[in-house]
Amino acid sequence: MAYKNFESNLDFLYDLILLLENKEQCAALFDDLCTPHELAAMSQRAVVARRLTQKRVYSDIVAETGASTATVSRVNRSLVLGKNGYQTLFKKLDETGE
Repeated sequence: MAYKNFESNLDFLYDLILLLENKEQCAALFDDLCTPHELAAMSQRAVVARRLTQKRVYSDIVAETGASTATVSRVNRSLVLGKNGYQTLFKKLDETGE
């Protein structure tokens, strides 16, 4: 990415996110920060990742989420080759019973 100060900007964003105290604050920040299309895409990818970790098949995930098979494949690649961000949070989610 060729954005000036990308690393420091990203660190600043992460710092802001870590200050969030509840779902309302989270929603307010992301509503201000993202377009509706960006929010829809990110939330869809999160649901796709959850379904994949639950061992759901691609065709069911596509039908349930409206995601393309390309999106499901990209999310699956993140689950396999990524930094375990989804898995870490899904484990915490499972521990809280939500």
